[in-house]
Amino acid sequence: MKKPINQQDRRDFLKATAMLAGGAMLSSIPLAGAYASGSDTIKIALIGCGDRGTGAAFQALSTKFNIKLVAMADAFQDRLDSSYQSLSSKFAAKMDVPKERQFVGFDAYLKAIPLADVVLLTTPPGFRPIHFEEAVKQNKQIFMEKPVAVDAPGIRKVLAAAEEAKKKKLNVVVGLQRRYQTNYRESMKRINDGAIGDIMSGQVYWNSGGVWVRPRKANQTEMEYQMRNWYYFNWLCGDHIVEQHVHNIDIANWIKNGHPVSVQGTGSRAWRTGKDYGEIYDNHSIELTYADGAVINSQCRHFEGISNRVDETFQGTKGKIYLSGSNQAIMKDYSGKELYNHNTKGNANPYQTEHDELFDAVSKGEYKFSNVDYAATSTFSSIIGRYATYSGQTIKWDEALASNISLMPERFAWDANPRLMPDEKGLYPIAIPGQTKVI
Repeated sequence: MKKPINQQDRRDFLKATAMLAGGAMLSSIPLAGAYASGSDTIKIALIGCGDRGTGAAFQALSTKFNIKLVAMADAFQDRLDSSYQSLSSKFAAKMDVPKERQFVGFDAYLKAIPLADVVLLTTPPGFRPIHFEEAVKQNKQIFMEKPVAVDAPGIRKVLAAAEEAKKKKLNVVVGLQRRYQTNYRESMKRINDGAIGDIMSGQVYWNSGGVWVRPRKANQTEMEYQMRNWYYFNWLCGDHIVEQHVHNIDIANWIKNGHPVSVQGTGSRAWRTGKDYGEIYDNHSIELTYADGAVINSQCRHFEGISNRVDETFQGTKGKIYLSGSNQAIMKDYSGKELYNHNTKGNANPYQTEHDELFDAVSKGEYKFSNVDYAATSTFSSIIGRYATYSGQTIKWDEALASNISLMPERFAWDANPRLMPDEKGLYPIAIPGQTKVI
């Protein structure tokens, strides 16, 4: 009898993370009904029309394949309008989105998904499990942005939908673009061949000045305010350790070919302390302990005026490696001998590569991509990092995965209240280590 998803052991949960290249082939069996239209035009729908969604659509439409954008969906009309105008200015011949296929509201995704062969899921991540589940139900090929959830119930929903996607041979590519970046792929080949031995420690970073702030406007409901400022509310974002730092934590998991069995750490609100910053912390520092005893240290922070750092370093039994999203990869042994130095010039844009490889598979009717297992693993590694910093406790993987604490509102409507509400001064409750319950 199949185990319930929340009782899966790590072996089941990680069975696909052995695919060390982001585009590892699963099967060359042709897909049944690859195109809903029966023509050679690949129809796409954009679900989430913000900056990242518009960027994903730009990359999809920039591939060499015969693609048309036929539907768009967003919670906000102005976001959809802005995205439509931006895309139309560049891809007028590939745009076929009349007003009747521009959908607005919380249920807009339900109207757009059935119209396409491939869907781009790019809303704030709190909605990802719901949208992914529906796309799989509708038998769609999928690109979805990271992270894939914000809490344990969301992760379990994603994992369940991923199993259905595999059964249906639906390609799913997730926007952890380092998996599609040449310097990371080339480095992983060498690491897997034993160039620096067993990885025993590492450090991963996303230290930066932070992101945008959108002040509250008159007549906004609380739901609209939080949706407009989604980065600062965990039911939408997951905190920046999840939304942003997942990229670096994903590399830690990739290089370890697994996930941490426990996480502990600390965090706080030290710089972004006002009511405009919702509930999230502005710094997290955690230790991820893996099954073999290896410990990888993780830092992420949003302080203005700091020295920025976004990269990864790892130490093996025979050598070490430095990696970054700027195409760097430098591998040395402990005598200082250089083992590999990646040429940073002429590398393909990994954001584009994700779409090039996905749409190549779709155009050929091939099943190649199931990125969800490692994406869910890395997303949940980041989530339990938040659990650890918010609670001050050491968080064990299996216990956290079984948690039933959901961050999502009971109802999606503009007049509905999110679970987290401000006090009379407009301030939101903040997690207090030692007091806050997370799992």
